[in-house]
Order: sequence, then C-alpha cells, then structure tokens
Amino acid sequence: MAGRERTRRDMQKPTKVKEIPSLPEDEESKEQKTKKEKQRKQIDEKTSVLERNVNGTTACLFEEEATTRVREIETLSVKQKKRTETTTKMVRKPETPKDDRSTPVTPRTAAPKNSRKTPALNTILTKTLSSLTIRMDDRSQAAEVINQITKSIVDHLKTNSVSFQTVEKPLCTGSYYEKVKISSPDEFDVMIPIPLERVNLTEFGDNGAFYSVALKRGATSLAKFQEKGTLRASLMLKEFREEVKKCVKNFKEWEVEKKKPGCPAVTLTTRVQSILISLDVVLCIMVRTSWPLFTNDGLKIQKWLGAKVRQNFRREPFYLVPKYEGRNVWRISFSHVEKAMLMNHGSEKTCCEKAGSPCCRKNCLKLLKHLLSLLKDEDKSFEKFCSYHAKTTLFHLCCSRSKDAHWSSEDLPHCFQQLLEHFEEHLEAGVLPNFFIPSQNLLSGPGTNACKKLAARVREERQQGFPKLRSQL
Repeated sequence: MAGRERTRRDMQKPTKVKEIPSLPEDEESKEQKTKKEKQRKQIDEKTSVLERNVNGTTACLFEEEATTRVREIETLSVKQKKRTETTTKMVRKPETPKDDRSTPVTPRTAAPKNSRKTPALNTILTKTLSSLTIRMDDRSQAAEVINQITKSIVDHLKTNSVSFQTVEKPLCTGSYYEKVKISSPDEFDVMIPIPLERVNLTEFGDNGAFYSVALKRGATSLAKFQEKGTLRASLMLKEFREEVKKCVKNFKEWEVEKKKPGCPAVTLTTRVQSILISLDVVLCIMVRTSWPLFTNDGLKIQKWLGAKVRQNFRREPFYLVPKYEGRNVWRISFSHVEKAMLMNHGSEKTCCEKAGSPCCRKNCLKLLKHLLSLLKDEDKSFEKFCSYHAKTTLFHLCCSRSKDAHWSSEDLPHCFQQLLEHFEEHLEAGVLPNFFIPSQNLLSGPGTNACKKLAARVREERQQGFPKLRSQL
C-alpha cells in the first residue's frame, strides 16, 4: 500500500522540461527550424504520456507551461531582430538629397522687414480695403443723380441738336462702373457715341494710338466739321460743349467747369450731401469696322479669358475720342472692353460668383491705386502717373498669372506683392505697353527719371511693410 502511494506521488511530481536556448539570429536557418520542430514533438509526446497516466488537471498544467515556453522563445527571436534593425538604421548615414538641376528654382522675394508674418500684412491690407469701400447709400444716391443728368443730355442732343441727333446710348466707363472705385463715388465717366459706318483712318504718328478721320461718301450730319477731307475734332468739341451747357442750364445744382488743357471731356460738378461729384461727358465716334492693324498683337488674353472671348471682343466696335492738343487728331479707345474684362475677370466663369471662389484681382488694383494716390500727394513729380497705368499693369500680369488659383482671395498679400513687383519692373525699364496697342508706351509721358524715382518709392514701401498704408489706418 505504501509502495503504491509512493508511486503515485512520483508520478504527480512535475517533469522538468529541458530549457530551449534563445535564438539570437535575425532569421532562423533550416537546421534551427528542424531542431525547434523536434523539441515541440518531444513536448507533445511527454504531454500525451502524462494525459494517459495521471489526472487531466495536472497534464493540462504541463501542456500550458510547455506552450508558454515555446512562445517566449519566439518572442525573444522577434525582439532580437528588431534590435538588429534599429542598430542598422542608427549606423546608416542619411542620404543626401539629389540636386535636380533640370528643375529651375524661382527665387522668392524677401518679406518686408516689418511684415515678415503674412497675417500682419494681411491685416494691414484688409483694413485698408475696408476703409476704401464705398457705402451703399452713397453709391445709390450718386448713381441716381448721374443717371438723371446723363439721360437729360442725351435727350437734349437728340431733340435740339442737328449735328448730334444720331447719338446712341451712353457708354458708362471708368472705375465706378468697373467696380474698382475707391473711397467715395466722386468721379464718373460717360462716353456719348456718334456711330459712323464709313470712315477712312490714317495713322497719326508711329505708335498706332492716334488717327486722323475722313468721312467716306454719303450724307452725314458731321460733314460740316470736315476741313480738306478731314474731320476736325476741335470744331466738334466746341459745338458739343455748347450743347451740353444749354442742357445743364435747366439743372441749377450742376455747374460746367472751365476747359482743361488736353482734356476732351466736358466736366460737370454737383454736390450730393457732403460729397462733391464730378462727371466727365466725352463725345466720341463709334466705328463699326475691323480694328486697326496696330492692335493685332495686343489683347493677349488667350490663356487668361480664352481665344473665343478675344475673338468676340475684336468683333466689337471701337471708339475714337478727340485729342484736344491736335486739331484733327483722335485717340483710339477700348474702354468698353476694359470694363468687360474687369467685370468678367476669371479664367473660370464662376470666379467671384456665388457658385465659385472669390479672387483678389480687383482688390489688388484698388490697393495699388490707393498707394499711387498717396505717393502722388507726397511728391508732385508723380503727377503724370495715373490709375490707368495701374490698371494696364494688372491686365499684363493677369495674362502671365492666368488661372483663378493664382489670385485666391486668401493669397492677397502675396498677389499684391506680385503686382507691385511687376509695376516696379515696368517703371525701371520705363516701358509699359498699351494692352491693346503694344507699340504705344504709356510711360513715355512721365519720363525715365520720374519712372525710376517712383519705382524706388514703391519698392521702399513694399520692403518696409507699407508705412503709407499703415499711416492711413
């Protein structure tokens, strides 16, 4: 009996499982795998014997211990592999990036000293634009007064004037109607066209912007203004001015200003509440023929607005405005096309509409016009520079930065800097081609010295964070 108890105690004693050494290598060899498999079989055999000879509880404990040991071996092997990989990465030298000489690197302009943080510059520009915004009440009141006097002048010409009874619907142009007017609605431009179907144009000068006009055969109310076959602009302007003055006599609130040298407009002024408003009424000839040859290389909007839009623009009539200094000279005008481009300025049709994304083209133009105005107030030598130089610069830049994504409203600071740099380049070179007539240099009037001086001031403002704009806030 005692022997049987001793035998049972011996059988219940845990059998020692031979310890399996850990494998330090990253990848096990075939021999190691075979050895490991053999050890697993031995454990299985021992476990089976125990299950047959002792109670199930003890046998299960042995099996769990053996399985746990095998898992520990596998875990040690994985940890050793990870340590080896980590050591290799630490020893390995970092790769030097390749210098891709085939990809040109465009240098970025250094940020202004006082505005290295874009948010700061964005705040300055945003506040400036807010201060330049015209109130809706002022806008509507001014527009109502302008529309009333303009309609009265056109009705008077059609009813009481023999020479100008064929005038057509007024062409409203200028910054107010292009929606780039700043500060207050105090300046308006209206062109009153007389249509001519048959004219002969002869270039005056060599830049393609000025012409003498001759009427072809056929009765016309303008025949009396001809001299040696050429239509005299000065005679037409004189009579046109007299007719406008007759009309304005019926409106006591309006005054006709004296003639300005070099200005073909009849300027009227009035007050709407506290705002002094001026209206330039300009007589012009509307010509429904092909555009002059000097315009063939202009209006390069194919990548910006599209080739079809350009073709449609060139089918529009063009206008001739009297140039007062030359008695028989007329200046070609494309104000109607300029207005159309600014009103529909996106490469995508939905730009700045409810269904699309807003851009900052117009805001950049407003800021440049405002900065130029401040610099002109500071230095009288800049008087010959005008907002038309700013607008033409924007048109040229829109052709090279043609996509709406280039003018995202969120990129206002960068886009404004780009416009200023483009303006500086033209000023430094002393050349700003007319957008429609590339052979005409719009900066020939101010002169080289004034151009370089203005370029230096614009650059100074840009690099110092626009102290002129900040002083107005």
